[in-house]
Amino acid sequence: MPNKVSLYASVGSELTHYDVDVAGAALTRRATVNLPANVQYVWPHASRRFLYAATSDSASGTGPAGNMHHVTALGIDPASGALSPHGAPISLPTRPIHMATDVPSQFILVAFNNPSAIRVYRINADGTPGEEVARPGPIDAGIFAHQVRATPDNHQVLLVTRGHDAADGKPEEPGALRVFDFNDGVLSNGVSVAPGGGYGFGPRHLDFHPSKPWVYVSLERQNALDMFELANGALSPTPRFRKNALGSAPVMRQAVGTVHVHPNGRAVYVGNRASNADGENSLAVYTIDQATGEPHLIEHADTHGIHPRTFHIDPSGRLMAVAHITGAKLSLFRIGDDGGLHFARAYDIDVGQRTMWWMGMIEHGA
Repeated sequence: MPNKVSLYASVGSELTHYDVDVAGAALTRRATVNLPANVQYVWPHASRRFLYAATSDSASGTGPAGNMHHVTALGIDPASGALSPHGAPISLPTRPIHMATDVPSQFILVAFNNPSAIRVYRINADGTPGEEVARPGPIDAGIFAHQVRATPDNHQVLLVTRGHDAADGKPEEPGALRVFDFNDGVLSNGVSVAPGGGYGFGPRHLDFHPSKPWVYVSLERQNALDMFELANGALSPTPRFRKNALGSAPVMRQAVGTVHVHPNGRAVYVGNRASNADGENSLAVYTIDQATGEPHLIEHADTHGIHPRTFHIDPSGRLMAVAHITGAKLSLFRIGDDGGLHFARAYDIDVGQRTMWWMGMIEHGA
């Protein structure tokens, strides 16, 4: 039996499962599970048998801190994709802004933004989240961590720290990519990659090319896309290429968001976010030069919604889903052979006073 693809989308503390018809570019809503607090991020176990959900009752950004912060494991039914609780949640000290596992899913990596921090937790043999890995010394986690990822060889961990623009009489705080060696859950030898000392460098998210030593980084504060090289565990000190992400001059505040490389490595996508329809809400689509890694813009695709906070590509590379905060909408696009996007349909999501914060697609099967 071929594997199935399911889409999971959060609204507040709820995580809802949708069946995905990849060929038909359609969703069918299924069941919803409740989590301890608002979903911040979700990551699958390498086996695709479990999901790990990071939750918090804190406000986003640097807003008021709550007191309920957890990682919860959910089992994935191999046949249907239905979710069910798997073991007890573990408590976290503050709001988790992002999380991932290492490549074999032996550890959970958690990034915290306020204050900026990174912590590592073991994954037990049964897939449940376990105890924190003891740290031999302090970790410099930069300013406003926003994402954490293990490198494809699992030898390093990269922490994306955005920094802050100058505002309200406060000077700019620099951004950086923090690179740590990673061995049996222990982080060490932190190195900061911060072109220009991190000033004018506000990274938000990154993604890895599936077969080349290239790392694509979205710059929220500069509305741009950078490409760094990753060789022998070290990032190039400056980007090899930088590309503008916007289709036109901004008429209001714009903030580049998520970046994803297509599974075949021939295209890369960056989300452009604005708070209303007067701004640019689009996906910048670039083809990737397979000799140099340089991204070449081919289109700005309207996302058919406002504030596309996150998007995801199905494992076959044929379908993209985009989740919008404002207006709470899921948009589906077919992906062409050249990487271009072709709008299929959109679904309005009833969120009430809550927020659709995270969404992703996962392949699963027996």
